[in-house]
Amino acid sequence: MDRREIAALLAYIGRLDPRTIRTDQGEARDQLAQWHELLGDVPMATPHGWDACVAARQHIRISPYQILPADVARPWESYRRDRLARHSDPTPSADPDDQAAWTAELVGTRRAVAVGTAQPAQARAITSGRDGIDPRLEARLREVGSCIPPAARAALAPYRPARAAREAAIAQGQPDALSVRCAWCQAQPGEPCRRRRIGPDDGVRATAPRATPHPGRLDFAVQQAKQVQPPALA
Repeated sequence: MDRREIAALLAYIGRLDPRTIRTDQGEARDQLAQWHELLGDVPMATPHGWDACVAARQHIRISPYQILPADVARPWESYRRDRLARHSDPTPSADPDDQAAWTAELVGTRRAVAVGTAQPAQARAITSGRDGIDPRLEARLREVGSCIPPAARAALAPYRPARAAREAAIAQGQPDALSVRCAWCQAQPGEPCRRRRIGPDDGVRATAPRATPHPGRLDFAVQQAKQVQPPALA
């Protein structure tokens, strides 16, 4: 805000809270200089939701204390942080090999978002919570088979023994045991079976995940798979 805008803001505040009015010419000049020094980098208003008069009115409405420049600067800083938190840098149109132009465009975009002259650019979601996975992403996953490369999957196998055993069984054409509930350890579908640790008093002290499912769970998965298979043609 320039000095003229600061004067307009103080006049507006004075109408709402007469305590801020300075009748002495010297005091009024000092007040204007103080507010301009502290709010010189705060805009009067932006095209996207910021208005210093609204921030001042909100403070006067809910606070019994006389307004200070910080009571306008604080909402402005919150406004800037919120906008930058919702902003995802779009790919600059500058030549990537021109580091200076690339950086300058990124900085300029962020500054425009922060000061309220441009809307935050939000990254597009690839999935939807209500409608499920995006059809394009689903088709891509079917094409590549998995989002985890085979080399990475093999490297992770020692740290995910239950998952590795499940994938190996499916690769061999066996039914997925984890697709059904385990009647022995009560593991729900998708969860690995757990083994019980028995204490000296024959009581269950703790449980730990098993690398392989219980045999009864595997048998139940085989039965379920047979039930869903279509009958063979004569």
